[in-house]
Amino acid sequence: MKQNTEVSLAPVRTAAGAQVDESAALGPGTAVWELAQIREKAVLGDNCVVGRGAYVGPGVRIGDGVKIQNHALVYEPAELGDGSFVGPAVVLTNDHNPRSVDPEGRPKGRDGWEPVGVTVAEGASLGARSVCVAPVRVGRWAMVAAGAVVTRDVPDYALVVGVPARRVGWVGRAGQRLRELPDRPGTWECPQTGALHIEKDGVLTEA
Repeated sequence: MKQNTEVSLAPVRTAAGAQVDESAALGPGTAVWELAQIREKAVLGDNCVVGRGAYVGPGVRIGDGVKIQNHALVYEPAELGDGSFVGPAVVLTNDHNPRSVDPEGRPKGRDGWEPVGVTVAEGASLGARSVCVAPVRVGRWAMVAAGAVVTRDVPDYALVVGVPARRVGWVGRAGQRLRELPDRPGTWECPQTGALHIEKDGVLTEA
């Protein structure tokens, strides 16, 4: 899904010292800052920002308007939805049982393991130094607190904290924690926008 088409699209900007493989595809308006590395066949949409020292692995797919902050590590085969946010020093892993050698002590090569990915849905935010242990999905407009370790799927609009991460509330599109209406149990309101959400069986949807 494309972001607001009224946003002007500038040329791709690649800072000196960044490494962008010639087979990677970067959309208009995307900026890649110093010491960032974007590997082969990665695809980034329009108006993305890849911060200093960030890493985007081979074949990673990134939507429009995504921000990847300094020194974040996005390992393949991760997928980041439109408008998602990856905070400083976030890590998206790709090996559920990591080993550098096989049971016989031989170094593992490309064929010695099967990568698994993290999916970050539209509008979701990953706080600074959080870790997503693949395979997991972070739902639409969810928010992962700084330093949290995500080991299981995060529902849409969920606010999760801790190690391992657990849900402690709900957030709306504005990133504000929702409050339940006292006279309407199961109905949650954004204090900033007034948008209403309905909770049923542990699932939150926009009203």
